[in-house]
Amino acid sequence: MKEFQTVTVETDLLIVGGGMSACGAAVEAAYWAKQNGLKVTLVDKAAMDRSGAVAMGLSAINQYVDLKSGNNTVKNYVDYVRQDLMGITREDLVANIARHVDSSVHLFEKWGLPIWKDEEGNYVHEGRWQLMINGESYKVIVAEAAKNALGNDNIYERIFIVEPLMVDGKIAGAVGFSTREEKFYVFKAKSVLVGMGGAVHIFKPRSTGEGLGRAWYPPWNTGSSTYFTLQAGAEQTCQEVRFIPVRFKDGYGPVGAWFLLFKSRATNAMGGEYMVERRPELDNWVPYGKVKPIPANLRNYLGMLDTMEGKGPIFMRTEEAIQKIANEFADDEKGYKKKMKELESEAWEDFLDMTISQALLWASSNVQPEEKSSEIAAAEPYFIGSHSGASGCWVSGPEDIQTDETKGEYFWGYANMSTTPGLFCAGDASGASSHKFSSGSHAEGRIAAKGAIQYIVDNNTQLAVDDAQINELKDQLLKPLQIWEDNHAMSSDPDINPAYMRPKMFMFRLQKIMDEYAGGVSAQFTTNEAMLNKALELLAMLREDSEHLAAEDLHELMRVWENIHRLWQAEVHVRTLLFREETRWPGYYFRADMPKMDEENWLAFVNATWHKDTGEWEMTKRPVKYIFKD
Repeated sequence: MKEFQTVTVETDLLIVGGGMSACGAAVEAAYWAKQNGLKVTLVDKAAMDRSGAVAMGLSAINQYVDLKSGNNTVKNYVDYVRQDLMGITREDLVANIARHVDSSVHLFEKWGLPIWKDEEGNYVHEGRWQLMINGESYKVIVAEAAKNALGNDNIYERIFIVEPLMVDGKIAGAVGFSTREEKFYVFKAKSVLVGMGGAVHIFKPRSTGEGLGRAWYPPWNTGSSTYFTLQAGAEQTCQEVRFIPVRFKDGYGPVGAWFLLFKSRATNAMGGEYMVERRPELDNWVPYGKVKPIPANLRNYLGMLDTMEGKGPIFMRTEEAIQKIANEFADDEKGYKKKMKELESEAWEDFLDMTISQALLWASSNVQPEEKSSEIAAAEPYFIGSHSGASGCWVSGPEDIQTDETKGEYFWGYANMSTTPGLFCAGDASGASSHKFSSGSHAEGRIAAKGAIQYIVDNNTQLAVDDAQINELKDQLLKPLQIWEDNHAMSSDPDINPAYMRPKMFMFRLQKIMDEYAGGVSAQFTTNEAMLNKALELLAMLREDSEHLAAEDLHELMRVWENIHRLWQAEVHVRTLLFREETRWPGYYFRADMPKMDEENWLAFVNATWHKDTGEWEMTKRPVKYIFKD
């Protein structure tokens, strides 16, 4: 333990994370820091080239408002997001991203990202807001620009940030450890920008055994944004709104291109189209059941009802969609063959750009999409503030968008600053601003970085951090290594030991609790008050046992802290589910004891704060206030 070197890095702005929001923050912060003589440092658990949700690539940019054409407005996008989230959204945050996102997309193209163009040179849209791209190297291209902006001397990779450094309720930096060397890192900063992603593997996944690491969202996103901000005293919002994507089964391949570009149908095993046959169910969720497009959770829910009635599996009718498009060339044999070949290529490319495992599954299962349907299914729950979920930190919006009614609720000085002074959030770390996806997360990172630099200009003093606090955190972070060293020889099997637990078994316990009591796959995404209280009881025991986690090496030490982060994400989720006494997002979760939506009492944000000094949770309602009114 004494061999661990303490490395101290002093900076002005510390960006934690390496995904799309962090890369956006790096580019913007570098520009404004140069104007003000400030230093910006970025630290990432992985390597920026392949870090974050876009690591494997992407086949589409899902947020492009296209303001220049005049076809869409910021209000159009805000309306779409509000409706898709069943009325619960921070319109100021969504609008701020929407008005800046096009510039991020144009930067991507400038940096070398191939965006599909038609014969007239216009972007090819997958849907109203989506652009098709050749995106296998999407993240590499965006990361290169971020690295060029910051300079390699200001980038630290393979360092896992675990805990915030706090002084009198304000952020003063962060601590963590190298996953490659015996080094404990102390980053002292005047402001910290969190972009550490969402959370996976809190619920038991559909893929088990050797397939355990297969998930829709990156398995190394482990709730660090939530843990870090909770420990810093920052208020959370929408932590009940987990996201359950419907994807091609087992490979988690994307379905968006099939629905939007290929105009495919999804049917049950009997050939029934649940979106048609179950349309009357939407009347139970008015007004959101009547908007277009139908909210993602309600689309999920209609398919789940078919599955629960024994009408599964659910199939994406790929062969029908391809044939229908190709039939437009039926009178031209040569044109027909050319179009079929083009469509087949696009079908495979959609996976090869972003979910290679799905292409491998198709190949190994002898699936030819032009000849055979493929099964789709609802995945396990994820925590993600950038897609169709909304979990994350409660952050200040921009001043210029506020109305007299919203300014006191939604603005407190700097865009994207949390309720903890100096702590900024973007991407999955920022809540109540869904549907920003990759491009919007990049834009939000830029917004947050500009706010953070302004905060430093106005508060240009490094808070003094007590050495005793740093030494205590060092002992805390490295304790699992000591537990292993002291006890692993006590049993003939190092995985089974009365003195400790290993992180993988800890994760299995967490997943079992959440799956069975908090509405996971095996519970058909259904829960109730008694089950949620039981989950809290079991999570409390698990938190006690987390003191006995052991790590054999640096890699396992990372796994220990990843799973502790997951535990806190799980707890704030359960507490928020319990506090909201209604079912607002069927298809993401269902409160069987409160099966209806209650607009009168629960058209509100549910927020949570953990008070470290007392160990108590504070649950509050915050009002939903609309800025863009008809």
